[in-house]
Amino acid sequence: MERLQHHWYRISPLHLLLYPISLVFRALAAMRRALYYSGLLASVKLPVPVVIVGNISVGGTGKTPLTLWLAQQLIDNGLHPGIVSRGYTRDRKQGKTPRRVSTDDSAEEVGDEPLLMAQRALCPVWIGRDRPAAAQALLDAHPECDIILSDDGLQHYRLQRDAEIAVVDGVRRFGNGLLLPAGPLREPLSRLRKVDAVVVNGGAPHAREFAMCLAGTRFYNLLNPEIVVAPDAFAKQRLHVIAGIGHPQRFFGHLEHLGLNAQQHPFPDHHHYVATDIDFADADAVLMTEKDAVKCAAFATEKCWVLRVDAQVSPALTQLILEKVTP
Repeated sequence: MERLQHHWYRISPLHLLLYPISLVFRALAAMRRALYYSGLLASVKLPVPVVIVGNISVGGTGKTPLTLWLAQQLIDNGLHPGIVSRGYTRDRKQGKTPRRVSTDDSAEEVGDEPLLMAQRALCPVWIGRDRPAAAQALLDAHPECDIILSDDGLQHYRLQRDAEIAVVDGVRRFGNGLLLPAGPLREPLSRLRKVDAVVVNGGAPHAREFAMCLAGTRFYNLLNPEIVVAPDAFAKQRLHVIAGIGHPQRFFGHLEHLGLNAQQHPFPDHHHYVATDIDFADADAVLMTEKDAVKCAAFATEKCWVLRVDAQVSPALTQLILEKVTP
């Protein structure tokens, strides 16, 4: 899949082969969606409202920061959310059984994004490939929860939903506009007309889209999180930056906006880090995202610094979701 990605944002001779396959993928995705909409494939209705945060494209768009932002908004409005996610466990058998994510877990056990969300300590986080089962297990364990947020669940139609939010990368948008494997889309662009809100992370939002940005100006030390510094603490230092996220250039650009000039080391999304990945002999500091940090904590040194970022979104989105999920 990684080798195909550079073809997703252009049309190349390879598309003579990829485009027919994408038509088959499109037909199968439409058939599956229609079977769930018609009731021929069974879906599960939970006893509490469900809000889906997902996307129609492969790769990071900012779903996890938006999910955390929405959880905080719901808490501020008197609700008690719980978050469910598929998780990215290395053990496929382990991923079949719903489980709670604890701050003591490792990213290898539960996935980097679920662990990041659990470490924010806003609400319970559960994972499982069967999203309805994971959500029901969460509700059984936490009866105070009165709303479920499903992180990256737009195409998981077995779980009925009361509201859908699609997150779009405002810079890359939809690439060449083709479905997998010819392009980055999981579903056609027409799917966006059926969601309740389209949130654009970075770039200029179009009509009826909500703008979102990721804000962060403080770094904490991965070995000693109580040590927090501003960007100017790294002035004149030799910096290296790693990013194993869906769009590393977004993070690199953010650091440049903060005035930091670092040698860049992009890695694939959900990369499994080892100690040598962050061992730079000439580095005074190694900068990383929170998603990288949960996977590097076991072998971090005092040179490792993490930038915390938070989503900033129009309050109008909060109001829209509250109208969808409350009587």
